[in-house]
Amino acid sequence: MKKFIYFFNEGNKTMRDLLGGKGANLAEMTNIGLPVPGGFTISTDACSEFYNQGQNIWEELKEEILSNIEKLEKETGKTFGYGENPLLVSVRSGAAVSMPGMMDTVLNLGLNDETVESLSKIINNERAAWDSYRRFIQMFGDVVKEVPKYKFDIVMDKIKEEKNIKTDLELTTEDLKEIVKRYKELYIREIGENFPTGPLNQLLDAVKAVFSSWNNSRAKIYRELNEIKGIKGTAVNVQSMVFGNMGETSGTGVAFTRNPSTGKKEIFGEYLMNAQGEDVVAGIRTPKKIASLEETMPDIYKEFLNICNILEKHYKDMQDMEFTIERGKFYMLQTRNGKRTSKAAVQIAVDMVEEKLITKKEAILRIDPKNIEQLLHKNFSIEALKNSKVIAEGLAASPGAASGQVCFDCEALKKVKKGILVRIETSPEDIEGMNIAEGILTIRGGMTSHAAVVARGMGKCCVSGCSEISINEEKREFETRGIIVKEGDLISIDGSSGKVYLGDIEKTDIELSGAFEKFISWVDETRRLKIRMNADTPKDCKVGLKFGAEGIGLCRTEHMFFAEEKIWSVREMIVSNTPKEIKQAIDKIYPFQKKDFFEIFEVMGGKPVTVRLLDPPLHEFLPKTENEIKKLSELMNIDMENIKERLESLREVNPMLGHRGCRLGITYPELYEMQVRAIITAALEVKDMGIEVNPEIMIPLVGSQEELSYLKDRIEKVIENIFKSKNKKLSYKLGTMIEVPRACIVADKIAEKADFFSFGTNDLTQITFGFSRDDAAKFIKEYVEKGIFENDPFVKLDQEGVGELMKMAIKKARNIKKDIKLGICGEHGGEPSSVEFCNKIGLDYVSCSPYRLLIAKIAAAQGEIKETK
Repeated sequence: MKKFIYFFNEGNKTMRDLLGGKGANLAEMTNIGLPVPGGFTISTDACSEFYNQGQNIWEELKEEILSNIEKLEKETGKTFGYGENPLLVSVRSGAAVSMPGMMDTVLNLGLNDETVESLSKIINNERAAWDSYRRFIQMFGDVVKEVPKYKFDIVMDKIKEEKNIKTDLELTTEDLKEIVKRYKELYIREIGENFPTGPLNQLLDAVKAVFSSWNNSRAKIYRELNEIKGIKGTAVNVQSMVFGNMGETSGTGVAFTRNPSTGKKEIFGEYLMNAQGEDVVAGIRTPKKIASLEETMPDIYKEFLNICNILEKHYKDMQDMEFTIERGKFYMLQTRNGKRTSKAAVQIAVDMVEEKLITKKEAILRIDPKNIEQLLHKNFSIEALKNSKVIAEGLAASPGAASGQVCFDCEALKKVKKGILVRIETSPEDIEGMNIAEGILTIRGGMTSHAAVVARGMGKCCVSGCSEISINEEKREFETRGIIVKEGDLISIDGSSGKVYLGDIEKTDIELSGAFEKFISWVDETRRLKIRMNADTPKDCKVGLKFGAEGIGLCRTEHMFFAEEKIWSVREMIVSNTPKEIKQAIDKIYPFQKKDFFEIFEVMGGKPVTVRLLDPPLHEFLPKTENEIKKLSELMNIDMENIKERLESLREVNPMLGHRGCRLGITYPELYEMQVRAIITAALEVKDMGIEVNPEIMIPLVGSQEELSYLKDRIEKVIENIFKSKNKKLSYKLGTMIEVPRACIVADKIAEKADFFSFGTNDLTQITFGFSRDDAAKFIKEYVEKGIFENDPFVKLDQEGVGELMKMAIKKARNIKKDIKLGICGEHGGEPSSVEFCNKIGLDYVSCSPYRLLIAKIAAAQGEIKETK
């Protein structure tokens, strides 16, 4: 018969998958000789079988539970639920991955009208016995039978009111007996039967409740938020009770071996005397700081510190512990690796390396790259959030905290000191507004929508896809949850949680120094993969360089075109009908483009800069309002109707698969030629200043060798003409983005004409799946929820499909050119698992937004460590 239950002395810390984190650690503490109350763990295999059995405890498991209860009775010298020395137990959940507070616990199980009297005599404390009994009835009713806790609280408050009592500690034994009586009456009213007195029935019902709590709503949400997947369920720990509510020599507490907020090496925790565990966390009584235990019980405090030291050295990590003191004897109830802030995580990792507890590589693997974003963006004060009103919730598209006045367009933003741009959705034309906004809030769009991508690149806080908000553009206001928010009203948005708040909220500043600098130096020593940034302005470049960018992997020229002084010349070019008109418009743009590139090359100081020639479809540049069309008509001296006809002729049914990328360069060769002239001329001018410049010119959306060859020939002629006219030269590279599946299939042919490839995984993903990136957010979440997709492929690289195309392209390209430079510049370049994949398949670099550089660095180092293990 399969074994489902393990006594604590049968397990160890390596058995987390089977025993859950709590059970494995209780076993480990037992085996290293720490004072742990005896007990056993019902495994996660049993939880899986519980669901297979229709959420029922099957007969064989009942027998195994009973057998282990008998074993526990022998170990403790007590009898379960009856007799003069009754065995009482706690029943606690414990999954393989820590999920604090998400699942259920029952304490004092085994109490009934008989055992409460026996307990009273054994501990010589009638009040503590009846206090434990009333707690048990309430907890069992709430957790096992789903009688809402507040109904028990009403009963308690009624008695306090009758007796004119303010705190639980003032309740007498007789008061507690009356509470037990009324709790039982409430139980009968709610459940329709008497409170169970049989201890085995109590236990089986409690085990069933804990197993069922694996799929309660809060546990499922927690797993979704923390991307906890692939674990069987929860284990159940049945443990002999020890009591912290037996008077002033008893107590209970929670402590960390280091400060979980700052990482400082100091014991951090709280405790209460004459209390049980839930009292510390429930906030009914104000706990004391753990350091004061030294004055109250010096010997116990000394033992506690010794155990902290033992556990930290044993686990080689900061521990989060629960303990109980029963009549002057100390017991450990739990230890686990403690949750901590990003700041604390880095500080603890660095300190532990210096204390020789762990290696540098172990320290690097300890840090979750995603959480590093907390250090790079301002966050709201935790205290301030407690008093703030949430008015809506969307997708956490770009981290950070921002407050400002609601503004529905760029013009409104220009009139206020600090504004939040609120749009149904953003387009490239909103770039100016996005740049000056404190943060961005959109009603539509997913994690890779325009707003999300650009906001991350700018380091701007962004909440996207906030569909519960309804904008009334005519009234310049929006409605959410029955609240009307007008333009000019103050709101705050949290790009790390997706929440929208009413009013301004206090924020905390960014700090990157000391331990963090040392940690990143270890990361840089370890990784092979180079980390570049996506940057379009000198300001972006400076931010990226501060975070250690090793070049620019993607400079999007289209963002430069949306500035007010350039957009009209671009529009003139688009609606022009003759080569002369096109040349006139392009000549107006050239000096601006050259200046843009000059400033970027100068700031980058010799680091590689990859400039992508114009990529987006022309419709994104077109005027949309009647006033804009009128202005263009006046600028070009062309009738408005003719302008409208021209605009209509340029509209496309599916522009993302239409006239864009290299197709623009082929049909508007003057445009790409102008951009190349601007790039090379600016590079030569910066080189004259004594700064080395090696531009990399990237042609987007190439799907065939012929496309690249046609454009390469024209571009090289332009460059050679510049070299001749200036009598100067510099080295440059000419490459392409790999964004369409066909380019992966014929990568060997394309490589013959290219110096480098950069995988544009945003487009490669949407074309491979056949999804529209901007519309997919409407259904992808449901795909993930229903298990069709494990992750949103626009957020985490689809290694099975898109990844295989990338591997094919790499193999084919390197068969032709062994030293061809290969990188990635899609949004996946800043997502940790995608970066690890890029390291694994042999890319030379990844490129991401400046505020994700450190995330990419850490992920690259972690990938290298895993590859070389």
